Amino acid sequence: MHTFPIRIYYEDTDFSGNVYHAAYLKFFERARTEFLRDAGIHHSELAAEGLAFAVRSMQIDFIAPAHIDDLLRVETEPVSATGARLTLRQTILRDGKILVGAELIVVAIRTSGGAARLPAALRALCAAKG
Repeated sequence: MHTFPIRIYYEDTDFSGNVYHAAYLKFFERARTEFLRDAGIHHSELAAEGLAFAVRSMQIDFIAPAHIDDLLRVETEPVSATGARLTLRQTILRDGKILVGAELIVVAIRTSGGAARLPAALRALCAAKG
């Protein structure tokens, strides 16, 4: 499991003082990027090879709000991988309490169009987990 810290800033909140729901998508994205980086997979290198990732689907459960100045932790865990698909579970926590949970499918694509194979290092992460 990969962990990534997030601090909540004023720009992340709405008029009520709670984190705006779309901001959680940015937090999840940043955590996925760092999850990949820690696995030795860099978006810039993939782009140079004509590869990218696209979120195919995401199910989100908003359990409790985060607020300005909160220090959160985003956990990213690979669930499974096939040739072109990666299923991940992501959780945002504050002081050990779950605020938001998500399960998503990410697909590898060619920047010129069409599906691509997941990088071997990413498939290996899922194989090592199981």
